[in-house]
Amino acid sequence: MKVLVVDDDFMVARVHSGYVERIEGCTVVGVAHGGEEAVELAARLRPDLVLLDVYLPDVSGLEVLSRLRTGAPDDPFVLVVTAADDPDTVAAALHGGALHYLVKPFDFAALAAQVQRAARVRRDLDRVRGQSDIDRLFGGAAVPSAGGQERMPKGLATPTAELVARTLRERTSDGDDLSAAECAEATALSRVSARRYLEHFVTTGVVTVRLRYGTGRPERRYRWVG
Repeated sequence: MKVLVVDDDFMVARVHSGYVERIEGCTVVGVAHGGEEAVELAARLRPDLVLLDVYLPDVSGLEVLSRLRTGAPDDPFVLVVTAADDPDTVAAALHGGALHYLVKPFDFAALAAQVQRAARVRRDLDRVRGQSDIDRLFGGAAVPSAGGQERMPKGLATPTAELVARTLRERTSDGDDLSAAECAEATALSRVSARRYLEHFVTTGVVTVRLRYGTGRPERRYRWVG
């Protein structure tokens, strides 16, 4: 993922750029501190994702959003990152085609979850094969099969998926998250099985995943978002 960071505050832009560089597979290709500069850099650098502030010194971020989201297949995804949380601004961002909206200040995990979602959507656009794939892209529920139950991938069982989903909802309702090992212990599944179900939920968009760094390999932590 090539990411363009747009923020009028030089320090905030630096912090957000640092967050992006910590996300595996992501690179900051440019930083803009104004709206016109953002549009120019986006046209020249062709980023996959733009982190876009609303309050810019020359052109509103919402105007920049409308100029970036033209409806062309190669338009960048736009993640609005701003201190504004009023209904009018949120509605304008939503109708303008923003992928998501984060209110400042936010932490690395919140940003990483949305950047990873953008990467997942961009990847899955090339794999659309039917209504269930389209539902996942648009964030809706999967289309039920003729038997009335969600069609599960091969090797996964609906009752076990419901068990994992229920456990994750209960354990992460307060904003906490679980590792695959912790989920396995809570559900009496093997760690490998628990992770398969968790990753399935990540793919369908009802679970977010973040990386917790320490010694050794980063640990994947899962949280139910519904």
